[in-house]
Amino acid sequence: MKTVAKLADGRELIYYTAGGTPVRAPADRRPPTSPAMRSEVRRDVVTGDHVIIAAHRQDRTYQPPPGECPLCPSRDGRLSEIPADDYEVVVLENRFPSLVGETGRCEVVCFTSDHHLSFADLPADRVRLVLEAWIDRTAELSALPQVRQVYCFENRGAEIGVTLQHPHGQIYALPFIAPRTAKMIEQAARHRRETGRNLFEDLLAAQRADPERVVLAAEHWTAFVPHAARWPYEVHLYPNRRVPDLTALNEAERAEFPGLYLELLRRFDRLFLEPGRAVRAAPTPYVAAWHQAPRGEGELALHLELFTVRRAADRLKHLAGTESGMEAFVNDVAPEAAARRLREVAS
Repeated sequence: MKTVAKLADGRELIYYTAGGTPVRAPADRRPPTSPAMRSEVRRDVVTGDHVIIAAHRQDRTYQPPPGECPLCPSRDGRLSEIPADDYEVVVLENRFPSLVGETGRCEVVCFTSDHHLSFADLPADRVRLVLEAWIDRTAELSALPQVRQVYCFENRGAEIGVTLQHPHGQIYALPFIAPRTAKMIEQAARHRRETGRNLFEDLLAAQRADPERVVLAAEHWTAFVPHAARWPYEVHLYPNRRVPDLTALNEAERAEFPGLYLELLRRFDRLFLEPGRAVRAAPTPYVAAWHQAPRGEGELALHLELFTVRRAADRLKHLAGTESGMEAFVNDVAPEAAARRLREVAS
């Protein structure tokens, strides 16, 4: 069930609930404000890449204490970004967006009202509700005339640069095709010309035929470490049936996803366990990125890329000069070894 409301400054707020009854959507009692927001998309004439300029984000909220978290419910007289005193899943327009108006849209997805949980702590039915929210937002944002691509993602951990610790993700409705996606489109087109087949279908078939780097193989989804992984521990999760985006997933694929994804996240949290300890004091930092086909691109396949910047229990993967300067990655962990480790830490 979906309930749409408005915040005091006019931003949209959407409550998602698993039941069939709409939630009570109390009014935002904060005084209306009109923060100065302006974003600009510039194109690098040398590389062709697009760069978003959003100077107002310098003033965004940074690592507030739990009692001042803007994504917690409004309780005990304290007013937050979410007027309700509890919620299941909430999507709201970002107060400090990278993209504004005709340049696109940025949204925040709150996975739970509990400030102290992480995605891996959620029950399967809550993950299913988050998935349905991603699907709904992909459908609505894709329909906006200025949007070329919808990108749903989660950053977790201070090492990744997260500014709010509350369990949440984001959605960017981009007015251009992201550089990594553009490279995929180019490679898929080349593969089609050379073989007459789809690149992603061939990739997945090869992974399943030679399971050395397969981490999880289920009826509707497959998770594997890519042959040329850029990050120490990097897993790509594909539906076994090629679909362009989240909206095209069928019921069986949607139903199987929560359990599989939770298992992946929990394995990431067990990667660097110290002997004799069941849980890490600091959960593994990661980025979880949904790659969806831009409008009109028929060759791309929906998939999720999950990776961590941690390469050992006490070591991070920092981008060196070859990587940040030339985009030529060097990985200190062999993909085959990473896959073995991720299989070893199964539940």
